[in-house]
Amino acid sequence: MNAGDCPLCLSTGGDEIWSNALVRVVAVDDPLHPGYTRVIWQEHIAEMTQLPAPARQTLMEAVWRVEQAQRDVLQPDKINLAQFGNMVPHLHWHVIPRWAGDSHFPEAVWAPAPRRSPEQLAAWQNRSALVQARLPQYHGALRKAFAHFVAY
Repeated sequence: MNAGDCPLCLSTGGDEIWSNALVRVVAVDDPLHPGYTRVIWQEHIAEMTQLPAPARQTLMEAVWRVEQAQRDVLQPDKINLAQFGNMVPHLHWHVIPRWAGDSHFPEAVWAPAPRRSPEQLAAWQNRSALVQARLPQYHGALRKAFAHFVAY
């Protein structure tokens, strides 16, 4: 796949929260996983080792800022970080807040969802609604975290 047919080159890859010439931070529209955020390197590059060390540091600093904002505002039980690129060979990190009892916990968000009792489903729906209500505050915290972001 080249930049001309790469979905992350052709679109923002989600609702853009913040960007500069090197990195963009986007909210992923995934109602099952509120707060799911991607950090995308702007240039079409497939692997971390293709970036010079200062660029890798810049990218990871962006990932860490997203994680910190999730911890501060959304207060998840765990945060999953993933960098695959199997389907889209364009460098990007998934930063996914997780809660015990969420739709897939303790499995990966890409795995089949475990069976849940009606009580468990209701508990997650209630918790998810609270998280959804915090998303504007979370996005504001992201913008603030990146206000003075210095790239390499």
